[in-house]
Amino acid sequence: MGFTIGGIREMRSGARRRGRTTECTAVAEYTGLWGWDVVPGARAVSGRCSCGDPVCAAPGAHPLSFAEPVPAGAGLDDATRAWSEYPGAALLLPVGRAFDVIEVAEAAGRRALVRLERMGLPLGPVCATPTGRARFFVAPGAAAELPQLLYRMGWDDADLDLHCLGPGSYVTAPPSDLGGLGPVRWLRPPTLDTAGAPPQARLLLGTLAYICHRTHF
Repeated sequence: MGFTIGGIREMRSGARRRGRTTECTAVAEYTGLWGWDVVPGARAVSGRCSCGDPVCAAPGAHPLSFAEPVPAGAGLDDATRAWSEYPGAALLLPVGRAFDVIEVAEAAGRRALVRLERMGLPLGPVCATPTGRARFFVAPGAAAELPQLLYRMGWDDADLDLHCLGPGSYVTAPPSDLGGLGPVRWLRPPTLDTAGAPPQARLLLGTLAYICHRTHF
C-alpha cells in the first residue's frame, strides 16, 4: 500500500524504489546497529498529511495508526520486508524506551554542543530539525526528572526555551522530513557507544540551561 494525497501518488515509481532502498537501509541501521524501534510515520505534502485527515493536528509528524513498528534488532532483510508495507513512510523513533530527548533552540544547541565537547562531557546523538530545534538524546527517565533537576541547579524559575520529551512522544529521524518542511539531520550521529547508553540528563543540563538563558537574553 502506498501513500496517496488527493488520489495522486507522492513519488514516481523509479524515485519511490530508490527511496525505499534508502529508507530500508536507514531503518535497518536504527534497528540493527543502534538497537532502536522504528515506527512508520505520516508525511506532509503541501501542508496536507498523508494520514488522510483534512484537519490533522500534526501533519507529517505522527505515527501511522495502522502501522506496526519495526522492532529493535531487526536486520536488513526484516526491515526491508516490514517497511515495504509502508512505502514513503517517515522514520519515527519512540521516545522513553532507549532514550529521552532534551530539546532546545538550534542556535543554543550548537553553542552548547561545542562547549560540552570542549569540556569532555559524555554526549549522545544530537539532531537538528527544519523547525530550528536541536534534540539531545539522553538516558530514559529524563522527562520525569527534569523539574527536580532544574530545581537543584537553580534554573527552576528561569524562562528557558528548554523542554524534555519522554514516553509517548516520537521524534522524526534522519533522513526523513518533518512536516514537509525539510529533512531532519544529525549534528552528532549515533555510534555503537552512544546509541545504547546515552548520557544522564544531569551531565548536560547545566550547560544547556546556561546557554539557553544566555541566548534568550
